[in-house]
Amino acid sequence: MRLWPGWPCASLTVKIAHYRQLEVTKVLFVDNQEIIDPRINLAIEEHLLRNVQTDEPILLFYVNEPSVIIGRNQNTLEEIDTDFVRAKNIHVVRRLSGGGAVYHDLGNLNFSFVTNGRDNLHNFARFTEPVVRALRRLDIDAELRGKSDIYAAGKKISGNAQYAAASRMFSHGTLLFDSHLESLLKALNPRQLEITSNAVQSIRAFVVNIRELLPADMSIFQLKMLLLAEIFGETMSPIPTYELTSMDWAQISEISASRYQTWEWNVGRSPRFNVRKHDRFDGVGKIDMRIDVNKGHIQQIKIYGDFAGLKNVAELEAQLAGVRYDPDALAEALHPLDITAYFGSLDKPRLLRLLY
Repeated sequence: MRLWPGWPCASLTVKIAHYRQLEVTKVLFVDNQEIIDPRINLAIEEHLLRNVQTDEPILLFYVNEPSVIIGRNQNTLEEIDTDFVRAKNIHVVRRLSGGGAVYHDLGNLNFSFVTNGRDNLHNFARFTEPVVRALRRLDIDAELRGKSDIYAAGKKISGNAQYAAASRMFSHGTLLFDSHLESLLKALNPRQLEITSNAVQSIRAFVVNIRELLPADMSIFQLKMLLLAEIFGETMSPIPTYELTSMDWAQISEISASRYQTWEWNVGRSPRFNVRKHDRFDGVGKIDMRIDVNKGHIQQIKIYGDFAGLKNVAELEAQLAGVRYDPDALAEALHPLDITAYFGSLDKPRLLRLLY
């Protein structure tokens, strides 16, 4: 999928005026062809890291359609509201870098610098400096705070993370330009949280959309062009680029298919965790489940409660052991079973909602 189909063609060969040339190492820009699928964009980034060897640093911009991007070491199921992301068809994709889960939509501009060596690992200032300078040109008082966050007007507008492989690394970040904050809250928070206008106002105390701070309105595309001008300077026309070839795109497709489009990477790679689910049902009684999940599969499940059934619930526990811990796999495992034999009048949809 692509973004900005009706926008004016913004050729990178057009001279960008009114900005000084940076006295920095030459950078190569990579055009992602306005793709907004996070499973492709993360694959482009990984391809540039692992397979493209250049002396110059590489710069990539991308915008993703609604997505939750999970940190490398996070437990996916603990970071998202599974009901909301499924209902809204929000992508859930694990990235290579560590850090926390973030929500992307068409109001987020993401940037990534791919460089040789590992000398700048943990040096976020090197990669956020041109972003901060560009924002200051817009009369936004931006600054790097802590290790890796950009703030403006006392609120967070950007988080950054890094990843190193062999002799290369990337540093990437997201710019909160005009994101839908209520969707951010609902996608990332536990499903038990009731989202209210107060909750949205509460998060506004900590984060802000860049668009709200601008003295004059602009589009996310214009922000991207401003950043390019800041990095490449007014005299660098045409902008030096690395053109993705058909071979590059073939490798990108393979990376996307084998990693970012797979349940095994996005969910199954989650660390081992335990879940306790319990509820009381009319005509059934209390059901208390303790679920041990490892690599996305149920390792063991124990079911307690004051319910009464004709069969020993240990049989059901054995049936569910080894099942992938997601709604579709659980529904498939429950389909041939007579649940009333274990719990009386409890039906499968209610049991499934309790399990997951």
